[in-house]
Amino acid sequence: MPKLILIDGSSYLYRAFHALPPLSNARGEPTGALFGVVNMLRATLKANPDYLAFVSDAPGPTFRDALYDRYKANRPPMPEELRSQVEPMLATVGALGFPILRVGGVEGDDVIGTLALQAQALGIEVEVSTSDKDMAQLVGPHVTLVNTMTGTTTDRAGVLAKFGVQPEQIIDFLALTGDAIDNIPGVPKCGPKTAAKWLAEYATLDGVIANADKIGGKIGESLRATLPQLPLSRQLATIKTDVALEFGPTDLTRREADTTLLRELYTRYEFKAALKELDNAAPTSEGGDDTSAATTTKGIATDVAPAGAADLSFAGDYELVTTPAQLDAWIEKLRDAPLIAFDTETTSLDAMRADIVGLSLAVEPGKACYIPLDHDYPGAPPQLDRDTVLAALKLVFEDATRPKLGQHAKYDINILSHYGIAVQGLRHDSMLESYVWNTTATRHDMDSLAKKYLGYDTVKYEEVAGKGAKQISFSQVDLDTACRYAAEDADVTLRLHHALWPKLESVPSLRRVYEEIEIPLVPVLAEMERRGVLIDGDELRRQSQQLGKRMLELQQQSYALAGREFNLDSPKQLQAVLFDELGLEARLKTPTGQPSTNEEALEAIADTHELPRLILDYRGLAKLRSTYTDKLSSIVNPRTGRVHTSYHQGSVATGRISSSDPNLQNIPVRTEEGRRIRQAFIAPPGWRVLAADYSQIELRIMAHLSGDEGLLKAFREGGDVHRATAAEVFGLKPEEVSANQRRAAKAINFGLMYGMSAFGLARQLGVDRAEAGDYMGRYFSRYPGVRAFMDATREQAHRDGYVETIFGRRLYLENLTSRNAGLRQGAERAAVNAPMQGSAADIIKRAMIAVAAWLQGRDDAHMLMQVHDELVFEVRADAIDAVRAAVSERMSGAAQLAVPLLVDVGVGANWDEAH
Repeated sequence: MPKLILIDGSSYLYRAFHALPPLSNARGEPTGALFGVVNMLRATLKANPDYLAFVSDAPGPTFRDALYDRYKANRPPMPEELRSQVEPMLATVGALGFPILRVGGVEGDDVIGTLALQAQALGIEVEVSTSDKDMAQLVGPHVTLVNTMTGTTTDRAGVLAKFGVQPEQIIDFLALTGDAIDNIPGVPKCGPKTAAKWLAEYATLDGVIANADKIGGKIGESLRATLPQLPLSRQLATIKTDVALEFGPTDLTRREADTTLLRELYTRYEFKAALKELDNAAPTSEGGDDTSAATTTKGIATDVAPAGAADLSFAGDYELVTTPAQLDAWIEKLRDAPLIAFDTETTSLDAMRADIVGLSLAVEPGKACYIPLDHDYPGAPPQLDRDTVLAALKLVFEDATRPKLGQHAKYDINILSHYGIAVQGLRHDSMLESYVWNTTATRHDMDSLAKKYLGYDTVKYEEVAGKGAKQISFSQVDLDTACRYAAEDADVTLRLHHALWPKLESVPSLRRVYEEIEIPLVPVLAEMERRGVLIDGDELRRQSQQLGKRMLELQQQSYALAGREFNLDSPKQLQAVLFDELGLEARLKTPTGQPSTNEEALEAIADTHELPRLILDYRGLAKLRSTYTDKLSSIVNPRTGRVHTSYHQGSVATGRISSSDPNLQNIPVRTEEGRRIRQAFIAPPGWRVLAADYSQIELRIMAHLSGDEGLLKAFREGGDVHRATAAEVFGLKPEEVSANQRRAAKAINFGLMYGMSAFGLARQLGVDRAEAGDYMGRYFSRYPGVRAFMDATREQAHRDGYVETIFGRRLYLENLTSRNAGLRQGAERAAVNAPMQGSAADIIKRAMIAVAAWLQGRDDAHMLMQVHDELVFEVRADAIDAVRAAVSERMSGAAQLAVPLLVDVGVGANWDEAH
């Protein structure tokens, strides 16, 4: 299996600092922590992993700070002798070629957790290099923890030996014990042994809470006194595994090392062994013509400015605007500008909760201004009145004839909307220019783009506001420093546009995707975010109670089947019950050779005994409860009384929109309990929820792209395409097809788009591999155009290095030439699937734009959510028929395919009823 190594940078920096003696170089600069980290990184590279990344905390508050204002309040400030080693550490990490990951709003642990689960799902072995005990909750079949300073590896058995609980219980374990370092409140006097004892007896934190009255003595009193705070402690201790990232595990490949910088760093800090290793390494392009950044082979987009292009990496000249005369002069510049770059500084990353602090503008590269509006530190100089400034700028921002530019402009549009400014005339967004140009070349945040496309190092937020517990709000940053940071944002946004726009202009298909799909979608998504959706908190609480009751019933049924009580959350006890006592066949093993009890393993034996299915049902309900029914009410915005998700245009390589807080794409629909969660998404009195969903859109796109006559006929005749496929494959009349045969055809239809093998199909259908292979052979003999399309697409991908959607969006696939067979085959599967997924993404985006244009000016309907191939609306009851017809017409007309593009529309009091 390919391997991904995720390095917990913060953990190792502190560990090295405390573990090693206080070393220093001849200049007297402290080097102990840096020495430890560098040696760890060198050891990691010798392991030659397929993927790797150095993950550290981004500056600024995270969602946990919003949950609990005392979070990490007890942490002492970073010692100065350690602080001075941070910058050289990051420089060394980058020079060694490690991708450095820092994601705002979450902690590095959350980024690691998300990537670990994504990699595990892709069949990639994950090694988390850390000494942080919280990471034990991530340990699984293909995820282990490694402490390179002690040489120890922690797998499932290691977690149990160290903590006395299973990895699945670590979160509840931490909630009970608390964490003094992070200031997570636990149960006073509850140590690790007590927590492990309670979880051994009651399985989960919910079990401990339910049985709190049975626990005697002082510790029982302590437990009962802290019951109200335990759910918060659990939430704080839980590593997020669904962070919306603009990259995935397979993007984390090592870059070419910067040997010149490494030699400078090793020499300065006197790392003799590392320097000797560097000098003995094979020569690189150092000192000569470095063309590594200008790859053009296999269709990979060039990232180097063409010969003669203007240098965009020079220092900028920025003006702090604090007088009416300065403001008037800038407004005059805006009136004559061919393009206005703008950016806001605020109090929060959450646009629906943020207040504006200042605003920056640029109209030519290298020239920008910052207008402070609400800096409130002691002794702050006088600033222009906020309302006066915004009123003066309103005329410019709302003038659609004056082109505007932003970097992730949707955020700034929403901020300005709070102050009565409806931004018009958004012509460009540098984030989307990069995203459309090459989705996989880089992250699309400003710092990454400036480094890649301009060769420019931006001022980082922590440089002006500090880090960790000592970080201040931007409103407390002094005006001169704030101007340097904020005006640079507008300036760099404009420079990025000058670097990226010529690239898009050179490829007409990409320019059309950008101008006709991505840019028009920005205000549509912004308005959806502002509108939000109503949540029925009482319904969620009822569902939580019902889920808890059903989980208890499943426990009792499991005990009856096993003939005794056992801990359903304990893999060790499950192993004993399933394989030792009931004698079931262990079809999957852990890396240590033990029978596996993960979801895949239980699914593999669910047809041999009732108990594995009960365990799977129990786990599914527990996840629903913790992820949705217990959580959604807590993220209702107090200003609006609604839940406001954040939509991300630049995060999924195929062009799909993703969302976070909440992640709407992950709300389950395949189980009754999962679908019931949608009942909590409601319409206000007098209104209804309308849901419009494309019918089998990716299969229809496959028929269109392949041109296969059999598949085209099945869709054109308007019948059940899976039944029609089954009739073709099994040589039957449609009415003779059995339910199992239709299920097999459906699995083939969808599986082929995702590159499913005969082995995968066999497992899904519960048949042997030969029979599955026979099904696939018959499918391709009946639909030869599909096989031809798949073969041609793979060939084209190998030839050009990318594939395209119907509308010209490109997906570059660098692993097509990998020596690793698994990576190469994965890229080939993606090459076949991406045109379908990407075209479906383009189609629903086009539909959203068309529907939003029709809704413009209406007050009887609002578009609320986009989930996969579905749009959800809030419609006044007397307008249902008109809206239903208009939405269906515009969604069906979003693309002209060789088969009908059908839309299913439903209406109800809540989202579930509308299906």
